[in-house]
Amino acid sequence: MPYGYTGKVLRVNLADGTTRVEEPDDLFYRRYWGGQGLATYYLLREQAPGVDPLGPENLLIFATGVMTGARLPAMPRFSVAARSPLTGTIGGSEAGGWWGPECKAAGFDAIILSGKAAKPVYLYLKDGRAELRDARQVWGLTIGDAADAIRAELGEPRARIAAIGPAGENLVRYACVVNENKHTNGRGGLGAVMGSKNLKAIVARGTAAPAAHDPKAVGELARWYAGQIAGNPTVKTLFDAGTPGLVSGLEAGGTLPTRNFHSGSFAKAGAVNWDAYEKAIFAEAKGCFACPIRCKREVHPDPEYGNSGRYGGPEYETMGALGPNCEIDDLRAIAKGHEICNSNGLDSISAGTTISFLMECFENGLVTKADCDGLEPRFGDARVMLALLDKIVRREGIGDLLAEGSARAAQKIGRGAERFAMQVKGQELAMHEPRGRPAMGLGTALSDTGADHLTIPHDPAFVLKESATLKTLAPYGILEPVPQLDLGPRKVRLYRVMEDVYNYWRAAGVCLFGYGPRVGVSIEKYAEMARAVTGWDVSLFEMAKVGERVLALSRAFNAREGFGRKDDVLPERFFEPLEGGRLAGKALSRDEFERALTLTYQMRGWDPATGLPTAAKLAELDIPWVVDNLRQAGVALT
Repeated sequence: MPYGYTGKVLRVNLADGTTRVEEPDDLFYRRYWGGQGLATYYLLREQAPGVDPLGPENLLIFATGVMTGARLPAMPRFSVAARSPLTGTIGGSEAGGWWGPECKAAGFDAIILSGKAAKPVYLYLKDGRAELRDARQVWGLTIGDAADAIRAELGEPRARIAAIGPAGENLVRYACVVNENKHTNGRGGLGAVMGSKNLKAIVARGTAAPAAHDPKAVGELARWYAGQIAGNPTVKTLFDAGTPGLVSGLEAGGTLPTRNFHSGSFAKAGAVNWDAYEKAIFAEAKGCFACPIRCKREVHPDPEYGNSGRYGGPEYETMGALGPNCEIDDLRAIAKGHEICNSNGLDSISAGTTISFLMECFENGLVTKADCDGLEPRFGDARVMLALLDKIVRREGIGDLLAEGSARAAQKIGRGAERFAMQVKGQELAMHEPRGRPAMGLGTALSDTGADHLTIPHDPAFVLKESATLKTLAPYGILEPVPQLDLGPRKVRLYRVMEDVYNYWRAAGVCLFGYGPRVGVSIEKYAEMARAVTGWDVSLFEMAKVGERVLALSRAFNAREGFGRKDDVLPERFFEPLEGGRLAGKALSRDEFERALTLTYQMRGWDPATGLPTAAKLAELDIPWVVDNLRQAGVALT
């Protein structure tokens, strides 16, 4: 009997409307754990190289993790995966909230969607049953309005709904999937893949969640965790201020991205930090399924800006992308921008960074007022930022160009615009400054989904011997602090260990805010939780190997699409001095960065010339079938 998961994978052929259920064995789940691991397995095994990301051949996979929905803190997450229309790489993005646990309660660990529906549809899951239903009546509606209409039609007020909005329907290349109005699978344009298939939403309603192996132990561990909040400074900060609490620390450290990553300091940071947020717009704190951290922020309605408040409040990444990186200090405008993104299903990171790219192009004379539909996209103009978001959603005027992402927009604009596009592999950077966080820069370049901030260490957390986050890595052999700006062998080793753990979280369905190494809650205690839920004798070694396996699968998928070491790069800006803040004048060393890349490949057992796993490494990870898969696609391995 499976514990913690259902043992059922649903296949949906959107072209002919048929569904069927598969039941992988226990070894399959223990090898891949679900989430991004399960999704990448199917994409690599069943999808041919070179498919059009917006074509019917691109598989779209929703996958919970083995731990998703366990009644323990920080275990609500699920992955959405496909070939990304923004990058052409593997696309994978996680979200919390309530949809993942409800999908399991409805009877399924994962859903594999193929083909394209002839007309708009939504998928309804209820206690082991699956049904495609007509969605023409909700096509074109915002996320919240569509969800309300679907719940009313089904008579299911407690249904959980993952949906796309107009941005996904209009195939904006960084459209996202949103559940419960506030939780986003934000990166990689997976909402556009959903839109290309005429799939508006997946609705889940279930009454029988998978049983845990040891329910008594699960309850005791949940109570133990709840007691950690007051005594753990990192978790308490998330409880008290959520991610908006990051602004002041980043500003003080000189790593708050400002003016399209020119500077690490925003002169008006005090207008957009947590103190300002709490006074100006904060309503209450909310959280995800079974989690006491409650890091989500709700905001008051704002009649002047037309912000309803029903889509929650902006988190740090949204605040940074629409705020300091565009030199905007109006929190109410940023909150409205957040609502435009969430209600329409638009990745706020890519949207904000693409807008700051346009602002720099405009101020350097590469685009004109006429090119921008009469707008003057200057840094600091909140009204223009909001107008551009609306245009991107509708692909109207200049918005049609921006909807392609900064890399494609730069190619079309030409005349050196590429140097203003802060992207890796086509995906825009999140709001963390690599010149002050070099391991984050290394991970940003290496990320197989394009620039990402969720599988890499935050360098300042490991500079003090007494750091709680450093102590969580002691079981992995990371025993000593490493200076923040170091990018030598010790920092590469730290990065390599953490990347394995973070990729395991993506497979297991676990939030990074719950357990070490991101926060100072014992990672050993998490392994105890995994044993209580699954009944498996889970070890830290196994967790690391699962993460390493997931990463190798992603790397193999990308290799078939032509990606390798040549694509593990950062924008030129990060090798130039920062222009402001405590770290003004700091730049990444190109030679040191290249040495760190080489060392990372070598530590991983990858070929440093190509950046690809070796055949021996794939065999050691118990996925030797990947070698044949790559060779059949014409990819040579050492």
